[in-house]
Amino acid sequence: MKVTIGVSNRHVHLTRETTDILFGPNYEFTKLRDVNQPGQFAANEKVTIKTPKATIENVRILGPIRPYNQVEISKTDAIKLGLNPPIRDSGDLKGSSPITIIGPKGTIDLEEGCIIATRHIHITPLEAQDKGLMDTKEVKVKVDGEKGGILDHVHVKIAEKSYYEMHIDTDDANANLLVNGSEVEIIK
Repeated sequence: MKVTIGVSNRHVHLTRETTDILFGPNYEFTKLRDVNQPGQFAANEKVTIKTPKATIENVRILGPIRPYNQVEISKTDAIKLGLNPPIRDSGDLKGSSPITIIGPKGTIDLEEGCIIATRHIHITPLEAQDKGLMDTKEVKVKVDGEKGGILDHVHVKIAEKSYYEMHIDTDDANANLLVNGSEVEIIK
Protein backbone atom coordinates (compact mmCIF):
# COMPACT_ATOMS: atom_id res chain seq x y z
CA MET A 1 0.00 0.00 0.00
CA LYS A 2 1.22 3.48 -0.88
CA VAL A 3 1.78 6.50 1.35
CA THR A 4 2.99 9.98 0.44
CA ILE A 5 6.05 11.59 2.00
CA GLY A 6 6.21 14.76 4.05
CA VAL A 7 9.79 15.98 4.53
CA SER A 8 10.33 17.60 7.90
CA ASN A 9 13.11 20.17 8.17
CA ARG A 10 14.57 21.23 11.52
CA HIS A 11 11.96 22.95 13.70
CA VAL A 12 10.90 23.68 17.26
CA HIS A 13 7.75 23.25 19.36
CA LEU A 14 7.38 25.66 22.28
CA THR A 15 5.37 25.91 25.50
CA ARG A 16 3.46 29.04 26.50
CA GLU A 17 6.07 29.84 29.17
CA THR A 18 8.99 29.51 26.75
CA THR A 19 7.18 31.54 24.08
CA ASP A 20 6.74 34.34 26.62
CA ILE A 21 10.47 34.26 27.42
CA LEU A 22 11.59 34.20 23.78
CA PHE A 23 9.01 36.58 22.26
CA GLY A 24 7.45 38.51 25.15
CA PRO A 25 4.36 38.04 27.35
CA ASN A 26 1.28 36.50 25.71
CA TYR A 27 2.90 36.45 22.28
CA GLU A 28 0.83 34.68 19.61
CA PHE A 29 2.51 33.07 16.61
CA THR A 30 1.38 34.19 13.17
CA LYS A 31 0.62 31.53 10.57
CA LEU A 32 2.85 31.26 7.52
CA ARG A 33 0.94 28.24 6.22
CA ASP A 34 -1.00 25.23 7.41
CA VAL A 35 0.79 21.90 7.44
CA ASN A 36 -1.01 18.68 6.52
CA GLN A 37 -1.57 17.51 10.10
CA PRO A 38 -4.91 18.98 11.25
CA GLY A 39 -4.66 22.05 13.50
CA GLN A 40 -0.92 22.48 13.03
CA PHE A 41 0.89 25.24 11.17
CA ALA A 42 4.29 26.62 10.24
CA ALA A 43 4.71 29.97 11.96
CA ASN A 44 6.31 33.05 10.45
CA GLU A 45 8.44 33.28 13.58
CA LYS A 46 11.86 31.67 13.78
CA VAL A 47 14.48 31.17 16.48
CA THR A 48 18.18 30.40 16.71
CA ILE A 49 19.41 27.14 18.24
CA LYS A 50 22.85 27.02 19.83
CA THR A 51 25.35 24.73 21.50
CA PRO A 52 28.89 25.49 22.68
CA LYS A 53 30.14 24.25 19.27
CA ALA A 54 27.81 25.96 16.76
CA THR A 55 24.68 27.97 16.01
CA ILE A 56 21.86 27.43 13.49
CA GLU A 57 19.73 30.48 12.73
CA ASN A 58 16.24 30.78 11.23
CA VAL A 59 14.76 27.61 12.71
CA ARG A 60 11.01 27.54 12.06
CA ILE A 61 8.48 27.28 14.88
CA LEU A 62 5.57 24.88 14.40
CA GLY A 63 2.36 25.85 16.13
CA PRO A 64 0.22 25.76 18.03
CA ILE A 65 1.68 26.11 21.53
CA ARG A 66 2.66 22.69 22.92
CA PRO A 67 2.82 21.17 26.41
CA TYR A 68 6.59 20.62 25.97
CA ASN A 69 9.62 22.29 24.37
CA GLN A 70 11.15 20.21 21.61
CA VAL A 71 13.84 20.85 19.02
CA GLU A 72 13.81 18.40 16.08
CA ILE A 73 16.96 18.24 13.99
CA SER A 74 18.63 15.89 11.51
CA LYS A 75 21.82 13.93 12.16
CA THR A 76 23.62 16.37 9.85
CA ASP A 77 22.48 19.25 12.09
CA ALA A 78 23.52 17.27 15.17
CA ILE A 79 27.05 16.82 13.83
CA LYS A 80 27.32 20.55 13.14
CA LEU A 81 26.05 21.34 16.65
CA GLY A 82 28.29 18.74 18.31
CA LEU A 83 25.33 16.79 19.69
CA ASN A 84 24.29 13.15 19.72
CA PRO A 85 20.52 13.38 20.27
CA PRO A 86 18.44 10.22 20.54
CA ILE A 87 16.04 9.12 17.83
CA ARG A 88 12.65 9.49 19.45
CA ASP A 89 8.92 9.94 19.00
CA SER A 90 7.69 13.47 19.48
CA GLY A 91 7.27 14.26 23.18
CA ASP A 92 9.63 11.49 24.38
CA LEU A 93 12.27 13.86 25.73
CA LYS A 94 13.66 12.26 28.90
CA GLY A 95 17.42 12.07 28.57
CA SER A 96 17.46 13.90 25.22
CA SER A 97 20.14 16.44 24.31
CA PRO A 98 20.46 19.88 25.87
CA ILE A 99 20.21 22.94 23.63
CA THR A 100 19.82 26.71 23.84
CA ILE A 101 16.98 28.50 22.03
CA ILE A 102 17.38 32.21 21.29
CA GLY A 103 14.43 34.44 20.41
CA PRO A 104 14.12 38.18 19.78
CA LYS A 105 13.32 38.95 23.45
CA GLY A 106 15.14 36.25 25.41
CA THR A 107 17.01 32.97 25.64
CA ILE A 108 16.29 29.62 27.27
CA ASP A 109 18.72 26.80 28.03
CA LEU A 110 16.97 23.43 27.83
CA GLU A 111 18.57 20.64 29.87
CA GLU A 112 16.84 18.20 27.52
CA GLY A 113 14.57 18.57 24.51
CA CYS A 114 16.62 18.06 21.33
CA ILE A 115 15.85 14.90 19.33
CA ILE A 116 16.08 13.35 15.91
CA ALA A 117 12.47 12.39 15.16
CA THR A 118 11.62 8.81 14.30
CA ARG A 119 10.38 8.06 10.83
CA HIS A 120 6.64 7.79 11.24
CA ILE A 121 3.31 7.47 9.49
CA HIS A 122 0.32 9.51 10.65
CA ILE A 123 -2.96 7.64 10.22
CA THR A 124 -6.50 7.73 11.65
CA PRO A 125 -7.92 4.67 13.44
CA LEU A 126 -10.37 4.07 10.57
CA GLU A 127 -7.58 4.20 7.95
CA ALA A 128 -5.40 1.96 10.13
CA GLN A 129 -8.24 -0.56 10.36
CA ASP A 130 -8.85 -0.43 6.59
CA LYS A 131 -5.12 -0.88 5.82
CA GLY A 132 -4.53 -3.64 8.39
CA LEU A 133 -2.25 -1.46 10.53
CA MET A 134 -4.37 -1.16 13.67
CA ASP A 135 -2.16 -3.40 15.80
CA THR A 136 1.11 -2.50 14.06
CA LYS A 137 3.73 -0.41 15.85
CA GLU A 138 6.37 -0.37 13.09
CA VAL A 139 6.57 -1.09 9.37
CA LYS A 140 9.18 -1.10 6.65
CA VAL A 141 8.82 1.16 3.66
CA LYS A 142 10.14 0.48 0.15
CA VAL A 143 11.54 3.41 -1.82
CA ASP A 144 11.81 2.98 -5.61
CA GLY A 145 14.16 4.88 -7.87
CA GLU A 146 17.85 5.41 -8.46
CA LYS A 147 18.63 5.78 -4.76
CA GLY A 148 15.85 3.49 -3.56
CA GLY A 149 15.97 1.10 -0.68
CA ILE A 150 14.14 -0.02 2.43
CA LEU A 151 13.46 2.35 5.32
CA ASP A 152 13.17 0.32 8.50
CA HIS A 153 11.70 1.20 11.91
CA VAL A 154 8.91 3.44 10.59
CA HIS A 155 6.55 4.06 13.52
CA VAL A 156 2.80 3.94 12.97
CA LYS A 157 1.13 6.83 14.83
CA ILE A 158 -2.62 6.32 15.07
CA ALA A 159 -4.71 9.34 16.08
CA GLU A 160 -8.14 10.70 15.21
CA LYS A 161 -6.75 14.03 14.01
CA SER A 162 -4.32 12.71 11.43
CA TYR A 163 -3.56 13.25 7.79
CA TYR A 164 -2.31 10.02 6.17
CA GLU A 165 1.33 10.77 5.45
CA MET A 166 4.83 9.51 6.26
CA HIS A 167 7.24 11.97 7.86
CA ILE A 168 10.98 11.73 7.36
CA ASP A 169 13.78 14.20 8.01
CA THR A 170 15.91 15.92 5.40
CA ASP A 171 18.73 13.36 5.74
CA ASP A 172 16.41 10.45 4.85
CA ALA A 173 14.82 12.49 2.06
CA ASN A 174 18.14 13.50 0.50
CA ALA A 175 19.64 10.01 0.79
CA ASN A 176 16.67 8.50 -1.09
CA LEU A 177 15.97 11.41 -3.50
CA LEU A 178 12.53 11.95 -1.92
CA VAL A 179 10.57 15.20 -1.83
CA ASN A 180 7.21 16.28 -0.39
CA GLY A 181 4.54 14.27 -2.17
CA SER A 182 6.81 11.40 -3.25
CA GLU A 183 5.08 8.03 -2.97
CA VAL A 184 6.58 5.04 -1.17
CA GLU A 185 5.20 1.58 -0.44
CA ILE A 186 4.50 0.19 3.03
CA ILE A 187 5.71 -3.39 3.43
CA LYS A 188 5.31 -5.28 6.68
